[in-house]
Amino acid sequence: MIVPDLAELEAVAAELARDLRPGDVVALEGGLGAGKTTFVSAVVRALGNDADVSSPTFTFWHRYGGRPPLEHLDLYRIEDSGELAELGLEEAFAPDGIAFVEWADRIPELVPAGAFRVRIDGSGAGPRDVRIVRPTAPSR
Repeated sequence: MIVPDLAELEAVAAELARDLRPGDVVALEGGLGAGKTTFVSAVVRALGNDADVSSPTFTFWHRYGGRPPLEHLDLYRIEDSGELAELGLEEAFAPDGIAFVEWADRIPELVPAGAFRVRIDGSGAGPRDVRIVRPTAPSR
């Protein structure tokens, strides 16, 4: 679907939030500036969490807590899957929480098969092409 601006991107994210349950994983893909963190921020707000969401590019992982706990990973700086064990990122996939993975296409083996997939193409103030693939079987 084409969304004309960031406000509509946030509305799409809030709509997705209604379908998320503990144990779910949302894998996000798209170029720099596509709006992946904006999307995550809108989902987090829609889930009733007032955390200050920012990109975990340099820390790799942010925890936002709450019920359910929310985990936010960024794989942009990961160069190979061997780094995952060092960082312990697989711990973000707890059955009682919801995990968001930006740049999921960089290390696809980290993301469970039953993840929601969100692809955002575009950047800046312009329109974006957003594709959401929902899991065929629940990841819960």
